[in-house]
Amino acid sequence: MAIEYRGEKFEGYNKPKRTPKHPKKSHAVLAKEGESDRMKKKRASFKARHGKNIKKGKLSAAYWADKVKW
Repeated sequence: MAIEYRGEKFEGYNKPKRTPKHPKKSHAVLAKEGESDRMKKKRASFKARHGKNIKKGKLSAAYWADKVKW
């Protein structure tokens, strides 16, 4: 799903890309706030799989993966 914006092609929203030919800029990103439907489904699946471990509290890896990663 390539997105073209102002003459540049991006792989998707919030995915940085290298700009090797630009003299002063190393990366470019097409940023977008909010959460996509795909990401919402991904979060729901994660919580369904690891819900029991998330409830164990701060000593559980799943708790931190839920807070930080998703």
